[in-house]
Amino acid sequence: MKMKTLNRKRNRAITIRMNDTEMEILNNRLKQTGITQQAFVIGAIKRAVILPVEGLRTLKDISLTFADLIRQLRGMANNINQLARWAHVTGLIPEKQQLNEISRQIEIYRRESEQIWQSIRSLTTQQKHTEQCEPSSDMSSRTRRSKKAM
Repeated sequence: MKMKTLNRKRNRAITIRMNDTEMEILNNRLKQTGITQQAFVIGAIKRAVILPVEGLRTLKDISLTFADLIRQLRGMANNINQLARWAHVTGLIPEKQQLNEISRQIEIYRRESEQIWQSIRSLTTQQKHTEQCEPSSDMSSRTRRSKKAM
């Protein structure tokens, strides 16, 4: 019997424990796909994108930074709008072309930043279940350092 095990292509075994709900989810997925547990788990492992904890922390910091940048951009756009209204009321109106160009550039920057931020949020959300407990104090101190650097 040992010879059979040694000649197998896959000669390593693992055991995992699940609660009833997790097992039900696995069985439902297996029914949907029509594949074996082994094929399902191996496929999941091959397709999984797992970031090291430090990489995930960095992505979270970047996500918070982008969220802050988007908030600032919205504030800037509001300020520009208020200035444009003031200029119109006082008669000190810059050329419409100048205001439109500034507005266009801000909108492009805002959209690009928001797309990047959403991509990072999506990645970090997918990784929550793979991340082990990380100290919250470490995260908050890293966030403060990132904001100070800006």
